[in-house]
Amino acid sequence: MPPRPRARTYDPAKTRTAVIAQLRLVRKAAEELDETGLDAPTRLGGWTVRELVAHLAMAVTSVVRLLERPAPPVREVTVTGWPAALAAHSGPIAEETRALAAGEELGELLERAEARFAETASVAPGDRLLATRVGAMRLEDYLVTRCVELVVHADDLTAATGVPVRHDRQALATAVRVLADALAAKAPGGSVELRIPPFAVVQCVEGPRHTRGTPPNVVETDPLTWIRLATGRLTWADALDSAPLTASGDRADLSAHLPVLG
Repeated sequence: MPPRPRARTYDPAKTRTAVIAQLRLVRKAAEELDETGLDAPTRLGGWTVRELVAHLAMAVTSVVRLLERPAPPVREVTVTGWPAALAAHSGPIAEETRALAAGEELGELLERAEARFAETASVAPGDRLLATRVGAMRLEDYLVTRCVELVVHADDLTAATGVPVRHDRQALATAVRVLADALAAKAPGGSVELRIPPFAVVQCVEGPRHTRGTPPNVVETDPLTWIRLATGRLTWADALDSAPLTASGDRADLSAHLPVLG
């Protein structure tokens, strides 16, 4: 049996910086929206833009809330396992998001989220365990998931408003890698090579393992197309028709394994 690939690691300092940078880009976009824009619908099951922005603030401030609670005894969830574990908690997340959006001014909410995160997350050790809703995670791992939340929903904000929200390069790279590794965990194997330049290459899907030369099954796409595929914002068929996605080889159809984040 071939050796299992080494788990990817992330620099906590760089991840914290990426979270703040991406949150600031969301803040800048939100500041330009009027009440009509904030009340516009999104592609997220009935959420308005106002609720989407509130959710992003909640995603960041959750770090602070979790650090204020006692640390659980043992680690239960890794970064790679987080996407699959999250889907079961969509209901409570939606309820908390709507309540927050109804009771807070968004500008103040985002400003406070950044300030509290910068003050608290910067001094906590990366191996500190947090009792997250999906299970006990290391702080350094949970920070990585915050990058995913911010990047994915920044793209949702762009789709809802028509105004492009920029992506911090480190945050985008982190989100791409987490979701690629989650696919490799969901569909383990070495028969397909997924390429998302310039950020990630992973082997996945059970079958004959490629060892040298040009892989017989290759999927390649750009970072944002991958994020939309991995989160169900874009179907495999639509991506083949309209997005920069190429798939070559008999096993290169990944539609059965997508999305990886519900």
